[in-house]
Amino acid sequence: MDSHCKVCGLKYEIEPGFFWGAMYVSYALTVGLMLVLGGFIFWISAGKASFWGYTIPIVSSLILSSPLTFRYARVLMLYLFSPVRFNPDLAKK
Repeated sequence: MDSHCKVCGLKYEIEPGFFWGAMYVSYALTVGLMLVLGGFIFWISAGKASFWGYTIPIVSSLILSSPLTFRYARVLMLYLFSPVRFNPDLAKK
């Protein structure tokens, strides 16, 4: 992740260790994904899937989605807990 915005020069890390909180946001995203995927597998299999029938798809999808949850957790951390806001006028320049 860039340390400063390429357009306006804004420093993303508000204070040292600011993005440590993104680990909690990433955890919440991962738990939500795991619950949705587990519910979907339960619905598709009508509750007859084995332990490995749940575990393999859930763990593999979590491994594949970890780069996305890492990045989206940082973006959500910026939007929820900092004064950083997107300005479409600056993005057009």
